[in-house]
Amino acid sequence: MSEIFWLVAFPYLAVGLAVAVGIYRFVTARFTYSSLSSQFLESATLFWGSVPWHYAIILILAAHVVGWLFPQLWIDMLSGNRTYAIELTGVALSLLTIFGLGALLARRLLSARVRAVSMPMDVVLLVLLLAQVVLGAATAILYRFGGLWYPTTAGAWLWSLVTFSPNVQAVSALPLLVKLHIVGGFVLVALFPFTRLVHLVSAPIGYLWRPYQVVIWYRRGTRP
Repeated sequence: MSEIFWLVAFPYLAVGLAVAVGIYRFVTARFTYSSLSSQFLESATLFWGSVPWHYAIILILAAHVVGWLFPQLWIDMLSGNRTYAIELTGVALSLLTIFGLGALLARRLLSARVRAVSMPMDVVLLVLLLAQVVLGAATAILYRFGGLWYPTTAGAWLWSLVTFSPNVQAVSALPLLVKLHIVGGFVLVALFPFTRLVHLVSAPIGYLWRPYQVVIWYRRGTRP
């Protein structure tokens, strides 16, 4: 019964909540559809946290998406020695992501100026993201060649959810650690509209390559 809930009902609930609350937030509080940058308060640690986190997680998610949408192409890409190369690259990216998230979390907790403008959900989100990435890294290290078995297990299960024909058997035999990683992903989906993650669907998305923004305070009666 628990597997049916976490691997069938919960994913649908998480996606439904993300879409419904996300639309409601966009309509009623559009200004909050932003990452609400705190760079002007502290930028040194932000750089070492944000850059590794964003670029490493984009590559990790891209690998997950390609393995899901194009399973045979992905398996063919992993043939021969490329399997080891991609495995090592994935582990390295996950460790880089952990480093970046650790820096961002430390910044939120240790910088008095940043902590003053942080909300509890900011810390909760970073902790959950860190836990999710640690689970993914542990899976990659302990259960090798995930790129080969992912398309036919978790990938097949995801497709069964998309086609509304849930196939729990595709993932029921996977280790508990992998299942926790799967469920953790949908926990983040459920929290998506309540956190800064909504800036992922804001337009334009050029923040990935735009130059740094300079924030200048303006007050009446002051001169430069």
